[in-house]
Amino acid sequence: MKSRGLYRRHSVPFKLQVCQDIRAGVIGWRDARRTHQISANLIQLWLTQVDRGELNDEEAEASVIADCGTRISALERKVGQFTMELDLAKKHRACRP
Repeated sequence: MKSRGLYRRHSVPFKLQVCQDIRAGVIGWRDARRTHQISANLIQLWLTQVDRGELNDEEAEASVIADCGTRISALERKVGQFTMELDLAKKHRACRP
């Protein structure tokens, strides 16, 4: 028996795009369900949230900014690690006769 995987989390821009496509008639419910492998209940929840104003462009921008901040932090750590390795390599090379 297969174990169920972790729950997927969808970004706010993705949710907005799916909802806008459905409302504009670009894609139907069934096509959205098949293409993105999401349930009809989840699509209905997103559409309700859009109608209530709970999902908006400001939240989408905040989500993107938070993701960028996380990536920047990871890259800064990596740069620090490479800097330390480079300094160590320089010291090792300087110690050789």
